[in-house]
Amino acid sequence: MIAISVLFVVGLFLSAFFSGTETGFYRVSRIRLLLDGLGGDPRAKGLLWLTNNPTLFVATTLIGNNMANYLVSLAIVLAAGLLVQENSFFVQMAAPIVFAPLVFVYGELFPKSLFFYMPNRLLYRSALLFILFGMLLAPGAAILWIFGRLLHHIIGESPARVQLMLARKELVQVLEEGHHAGILQPAQRKLAQGLFAVANQPVVTFATPAARVPSVRLGTRVSDVLRMARRHGVPAIPVVPATGSRQPVGYVRVVDLFLSKADRVEEVHPLLDIRDTDRHIEALMRMQTEQEMLARVVNEERQTVGLISARRLIEPLFRGE
Repeated sequence: MIAISVLFVVGLFLSAFFSGTETGFYRVSRIRLLLDGLGGDPRAKGLLWLTNNPTLFVATTLIGNNMANYLVSLAIVLAAGLLVQENSFFVQMAAPIVFAPLVFVYGELFPKSLFFYMPNRLLYRSALLFILFGMLLAPGAAILWIFGRLLHHIIGESPARVQLMLARKELVQVLEEGHHAGILQPAQRKLAQGLFAVANQPVVTFATPAARVPSVRLGTRVSDVLRMARRHGVPAIPVVPATGSRQPVGYVRVVDLFLSKADRVEEVHPLLDIRDTDRHIEALMRMQTEQEMLARVVNEERQTVGLISARRLIEPLFRGE
């Protein structure tokens, strides 16, 4: 019975250890790991290497958790066989169910909560033990790694998505810590969250078809253009040829018309061409660099897909998450 008790305690400890380190891995700050690693801390260097190779870490925790659950189940079944005279199939099935709440609380929930609130401290203290288990379980982890590569070739999913997810979580965590410390203002944090949400989306998502954008013809009276701008609440209006085609040839800024002494629209700003495959942040940075308020989104054949304004690209940045 003593051996069975030791087996149960070891299995419960391993379950708590791997469950907690898995949570701590997703919560730890890689910036702090990098700084400590540059300072010569071997534990930080090992953890930083694992964060750069998440497939190996996930495989190790997966094998460790399954091994721990097997040891706990085996200990419970053996203990039930010793304590109960009639070692039936029903007893072997019922014993793990009875002990399941205990294993869940102390082998899963409690350690995950501890590592969630103290990821850096606890992960540093358990780093050497995890690296030791990583070396012991390396053959099984290598098999899972090969299986993961095969799945990657079959379904086309890139393992880099895991690293991108970790990087994004890390940046969000840094922003939250900066906000709580008073370094970042709420508006700055909201701007950063909005940037994470839309920066990688294609610019064509934010484009409006040219036919749906209020426009004026070349030679229109300035007073009429100002009236239209006031009615639609826009700072710039696209301009189409005086006759015929409705394809924009440029745009006028309302502030320029207001300060101008001309009676009719004669001079226009050229429309900047942006490819429909460009990302949101690329298009916004280019428009800001060129100091243009309107741009034309074109496809590979240089056909106009729609129009985009700088204000249309800026607005999503302030919506937060």
